[in-house]
Amino acid sequence: MSDLAAIPVIDVGALVGAGGDRSAVARAIGRACRDAGFFYAIGHGIDPALQARLEALAKQFFAAPDAVKRTIAMERGGRAWRGWFPVGAELTSGRPDWKEGLYFGAEQGDSHPRVRDGTPLHGANLFPAIDGFRETVLAWIDAMTRLGHALMGGIALSLDLPEDWFAARYLRDPVVLFRIFNYPEIPASDDEPLWSVGEHTDYGVLTILLQDDAGGLQVKVGDGWIGAPPIPGSFVCNLGDMLDRMTGGLYRSTPHRVRNAAKRDRLSFPFFFDPSWDARVQPIPGCPVLREDASERWDQASVHAFDGTYGDYLLAKVSKVFPGLRQAVL
Repeated sequence: MSDLAAIPVIDVGALVGAGGDRSAVARAIGRACRDAGFFYAIGHGIDPALQARLEALAKQFFAAPDAVKRTIAMERGGRAWRGWFPVGAELTSGRPDWKEGLYFGAEQGDSHPRVRDGTPLHGANLFPAIDGFRETVLAWIDAMTRLGHALMGGIALSLDLPEDWFAARYLRDPVVLFRIFNYPEIPASDDEPLWSVGEHTDYGVLTILLQDDAGGLQVKVGDGWIGAPPIPGSFVCNLGDMLDRMTGGLYRSTPHRVRNAAKRDRLSFPFFFDPSWDARVQPIPGCPVLREDASERWDQASVHAFDGTYGDYLLAKVSKVFPGLRQAVL
């Protein structure tokens, strides 16, 4: 089932310099952040040709045999946690997801200070030997980073904060993580249903998702679930745990999940725009905790009780979804 009224479609062109009423866009984003924690962004200005190249290259990679994909397996990425993983290798709440994927992040060479220090989740990407793949992924990361800053400016305005509030305090050196997921058709089973991705929330401040036309994304609203079907030319945007924490629960980090019901593979391209690694995430002044969330959350862990840097939070979460890799490289 789907209910687009619960997940509004917002033209964000005014935030990316395309003209329009920025305050009206900010108000619309604020309503979406309070009510659903999700919205569709259109008018974003991302080059359709770049998107088409990215999708075509992803299909080419996932069509290759696993032996070819394994040449850039995550184990080869070491502490950077980059590369390919096979179906079932990533866990959500301790259960394997029915998906395979590629992990990317900001491209960082050996001279980068955090790479020299051995900080996990920092380093060079692993790219398949496909013409144009590296250039396209890095161009996409750059484009999504610019869009992330623009959308966070709108979120700041929606909270009656200066437009650069998040940029100045948390996003000077954002952690940017980009994933390409391939969800095969789920096999029939009489056992407990398989999920392409189990129920979860995202970790940072903002996720910008490109999904293909297969569908399958579901968002928790109240005690039930609604679909977030693909809308051509849009991105699905949702809030992460750190924005929930900053706003005392006023803006919601909403649980979601994926079940590919199509009779073919599904592709998705989530981009995670997160606070700087060493940023100590604190409530925004004047935003008291409106709700204690531990009993409501999928993991029974309150984001409002967390006290530490974003790197601490992210590493604790990511190490649970790849326990084998955690033991090998951390």
